Amino acid sequence: MSVTATIEPFAVGGTSGMLASCCVHPIDLAKVRIQLYSTLHPSSTTKPGFAGILTQMIKTHGFFSIYSGLSAALARQAVYGTARIGLHRSFSTELQRRNDGKPLSFGTKVLAGMTSGSIAVCLGTPFDVSLVRMQGDSMKPVGMRRGYKNVFDALFRIAKEEGVKNMYSGLLPNILRGMSNNAGMLACYDQAEEMLTQLIDSKNDKKGPVSLTTRLCASLVAGFTASFCSLPFDLLKSRLQDGKSYSGIVDAATTIVAKEGVLSFWTGFTAYYMRTAPHAVIVLLAAKPVTDGYRTIFSQ
Repeated sequence: MSVTATIEPFAVGGTSGMLASCCVHPIDLAKVRIQLYSTLHPSSTTKPGFAGILTQMIKTHGFFSIYSGLSAALARQAVYGTARIGLHRSFSTELQRRNDGKPLSFGTKVLAGMTSGSIAVCLGTPFDVSLVRMQGDSMKPVGMRRGYKNVFDALFRIAKEEGVKNMYSGLLPNILRGMSNNAGMLACYDQAEEMLTQLIDSKNDKKGPVSLTTRLCASLVAGFTASFCSLPFDLLKSRLQDGKSYSGIVDAATTIVAKEGVLSFWTGFTAYYMRTAPHAVIVLLAAKPVTDGYRTIFSQ
């Protein structure tokens, strides 16, 4: 296999992920703020919705405030997105080759997704910590704000002021989130596409192109499964990465259950789904044109 072919799934994954992040960043920002709201307003009995949060930010800080932390989001996708999608596709291709070209079982797809997701998280967590902090900064009292200028300033200051280990705050729940998100998104997408192809594209040759309808429906399924499976771990990582004084993931989980209830793990599900589903759809649908463009450029 040529070098360009080996690099292809990583280049496609990273490019698609960064494109999707640009589109859904305001919703992702609202999701993080909803998750952090209880820690900053413990006496409040109600939580704002994502639309209310974004509207208030625009009124108070201007339109571009809803893109706070975008540099961290893009840097995160350049590392995490590139690795999780590239590794998953590479693992799946190799496993299918060893399976004599036959379709992989769903369990094998899940295993490939979980493995690639966990590796990607280990590489991308410092950028994730920076992203969470930058997104939630302006909702804090003025004296508690960190005022990071950009993702690189955030990474440098966290390492200098708090130590390198704090760049990996929330690593365990982030790994669990990455595993569940990758399995829920990529493995479920592959499985849904395989099943829907038989229903929607049944008249097509097995080696023919998958229709846009099939890919869109499979992407929506993947968005829901990824959201439902990963949100509890996403909430835990957000709380830990923001600097809340939990002793670890177990302490964070038990404290949240005791004070907020089990269902609080799915706090902000609407915002999370509205972030995850479009992100999944854009990533998975953009993969084909990005791949075609990549091959056009590097085949010359």
